[in-house]
Amino acid sequence: MRPSALLSLAALATALAGCDMAPHYAPPANPAPPQWPQGAAYPPAQPGQAGLPWRQVFTDARLQKVIATALANNVDIAASLASVTEARAQYHVERSYQLPTINGSADATGTRSIDGHAANSQTFEAGAGASSFELDLFGRVKNQTRESLETYLSTESGYRSARLTLVANVATAWVTLAADRDLETIERQDVASAARSVQLEQSLFDAGLAAGSDVASAQATLEGLKSDLAAQVTSVAQDRNALERLAGGPLADDLLPAALGEIDAGLTVVPAGVSSDVLLRRPDVVEAEHTLKGSYAAIGAARAAFFPQITLTSSIGVASTALRSMFSSAALAATGTAAASMPLLGGTAPGNLEYARAQRDYALAEYKAAAQNAFKDVADALARRGTITDQRGAQDRYVAAAKRAWDLADVQYRAGTGAYINDLTAQRTFYAAQQTRVATVLADLTNRVTLYSAIGADDTLAGPVDAEAARLSKREQPLAK
Repeated sequence: MRPSALLSLAALATALAGCDMAPHYAPPANPAPPQWPQGAAYPPAQPGQAGLPWRQVFTDARLQKVIATALANNVDIAASLASVTEARAQYHVERSYQLPTINGSADATGTRSIDGHAANSQTFEAGAGASSFELDLFGRVKNQTRESLETYLSTESGYRSARLTLVANVATAWVTLAADRDLETIERQDVASAARSVQLEQSLFDAGLAAGSDVASAQATLEGLKSDLAAQVTSVAQDRNALERLAGGPLADDLLPAALGEIDAGLTVVPAGVSSDVLLRRPDVVEAEHTLKGSYAAIGAARAAFFPQITLTSSIGVASTALRSMFSSAALAATGTAAASMPLLGGTAPGNLEYARAQRDYALAEYKAAAQNAFKDVADALARRGTITDQRGAQDRYVAAAKRAWDLADVQYRAGTGAYINDLTAQRTFYAAQQTRVATVLADLTNRVTLYSAIGADDTLAGPVDAEAARLSKREQPLAK
């Protein structure tokens, strides 16, 4: 065998590997309805590009800094990135099997007689060879590599999905903290008002103008409100803990919101467009499609197992008793062997093929479910979006009316022309209305976050491995047509 034969093994394998057992993959049609639902609960359709990058959705500078900190420091994202790197390394291992591995060796031995009766000798050897390299005639190795690539790309899409979820979770935690701080403010106002009522009832009782039961009732109301306030203080502290856990560490006070009113304008409503095809770009849907593609490659590898597997072993080297003549033509030697094997009876090949086909059917169902779930997420968010403005307006008017009713009842009570129970009832109605308004504003802001996350069309969250993933995806094109 000539020395150049070793270098031509890769080209020979490529020329022979023209047969691919994998079924042709065609992207499934979008299993979700083509357009978003319409009706009384939904906003009018918005033609144009759907989705926005997160920096255009969350325009408050403080929130942007918290989100950027979380993307850099969140430990769950770091673990997800490690999974991507692991999948990429596994793909590189699988791809290496498509090319022969050339190993080099060198050896020198010497023998010297101690008593002088035996002759001294020395031997020098050097060589290179490829061992057990499979000629991928039926695409088994190629399809195993492609399956590994799709696993890598699926993991990368999962990483991007995790980053999208993190952005949404940080924004939700941030506005939740603002809402709970609003509720704490309301609770403190409620406690202060109840304390004044206790003082008034006590003074009236001391003057003989009120019953002891009225004083006890006012005191009971005050203590109940203090209990509610203590629970609310706890909620605010826990909100901050949750936000800092997402951010990966402590946050400065000036990065945290004080109230909902100051952040309302800092969250943009994300346009959904008209067509639901935007969902095919959502990371979890892309992840499911890569899994589906990988199942097609697995079928190809399972089919190829029914055909012969041909392996080549070759070596070329030199051996000489003198170093100066080591590379002469007389010292050159080359060997090459080929072996073929294939199942004749029994074995796991039929079962593996059946399993691969079942996995393909499962992956197809999972892909359809991912797209349909994505459609439901957006439809639900749009249903909330279409009515939340009316609800906020009605709630604002309810709070204003409840405040007027309490003002009138309080004036009558303090003037001695109204009963304490009427004043207390009006006060409780007003504060309950305020709390409901906070919940309504929170629902509005979290809906904006949910709509951003549900659409999922934020290409700015592409991770550091995305460029390589795109390049590899183009390189590993399916052979079957």
